[in-house]
Amino acid sequence: MTERRHDIDALRVFAFALLILYHVGMAYVAGWDFHLKSVHTAQWLQWPMIVLNRWRMPLLFMISGIAIGLARPQARPWRFALQRCGRLLPPLLFGMFVVVAVQAYCQGVSNGKVGPGLGNFLLRYWQVRPWPAGSFDGWEHGITWNHLWYLAYLLPYTVALMGLVSLSRLLRLPALPQMPTAVAVPALLLLPILWEAFCVLWVMPRHPPTHALVGDWFVHAESFPLFVLGYLLARRERFWAWAVRLRWITLGAAVLAIGTELAIRYLGIHMQPAQLGAMLAALPWETIEHSARAAYTWLALLTILGWARHRLNRPFRWLPYCTDAVFPWYILHQSLIIVVLYWLMPLHLNAWLEPALVIAATVIGCLALHEYAIGRVRWLRPLFGLRGRTQRSASKVDVMPMPS
Repeated sequence: MTERRHDIDALRVFAFALLILYHVGMAYVAGWDFHLKSVHTAQWLQWPMIVLNRWRMPLLFMISGIAIGLARPQARPWRFALQRCGRLLPPLLFGMFVVVAVQAYCQGVSNGKVGPGLGNFLLRYWQVRPWPAGSFDGWEHGITWNHLWYLAYLLPYTVALMGLVSLSRLLRLPALPQMPTAVAVPALLLLPILWEAFCVLWVMPRHPPTHALVGDWFVHAESFPLFVLGYLLARRERFWAWAVRLRWITLGAAVLAIGTELAIRYLGIHMQPAQLGAMLAALPWETIEHSARAAYTWLALLTILGWARHRLNRPFRWLPYCTDAVFPWYILHQSLIIVVLYWLMPLHLNAWLEPALVIAATVIGCLALHEYAIGRVRWLRPLFGLRGRTQRSASKVDVMPMPS
């Protein structure tokens, strides 16, 4: 029996709502690649985007691990893995072949590598053959998963985690010991920061993130440990009580860490080394910046989890509906963003009206498709990560422990 945690469900909903704004921002932030870019890009958007970027995906991987931990899969881990993969794989495949296909089409037409005509494009796309170079992200494979890369990663992560659970049972390994607070608190504060610093300082320069699954060592090194840690901490009440108790401290430390990273970035853009003086210029600023980034990632996660447990662990009236809607909205939202932007760009709207319309149309589109199609058509529901029953017959919410 899955233990319901209202704070985790609510946190997943809020994280996804933020994801819509983040992916809209990707179309408007200057200097960052995206599948389709507006002409109205702005350099200043990099600062709030960096603040979100550092913990956005780590939070979602950790939430997924927590959700699996709350599901108590220890009794039948391989059955759990099979069921979970059975619910993840159809949305991933359907998303790649249908939902994400329109993103590839819009990108290809916009950059002049694909001819107009969605029908002809789909017939070619479904053959899964390489496209002309630069047609769209993933052209060399003939197909792409774009924002659905998270589902592709969650599949092997779930199997690997259940493998570890099975191994621990086979070897009769004891549960995590109850460490004294004087040891547990520093360990939970420092060890994840040290690991994140290793990922950022050593792994990332050698293996930049690709979201291609195979060989994406930085993302794996950062995400899988958080996924496992979420599973281990899910039902550790001492951890949650500690996160709540220290939420103000971790918040202050997180602000200090991201402030350090942003300040160093700002100085690097606007100042020359000669202006700093010989002593300051000789400091390892890149190492300091990356270390601050690593600290911010983990401190932000602790802060978010602590505040969510403190404020959101209650049965909000809107929560069951929103929890059911999260997975379909996740699958749909980026395709809607790109399609709407593709339609609006020829109208040459101003820099405020265009993104406002993109956000509004994306929300309305997700709401309408979920409410009037996905939620009511039985065969559509598994393709969007929901069980094959309609909203009218559902007696309780049962959704995947995600999404991104």
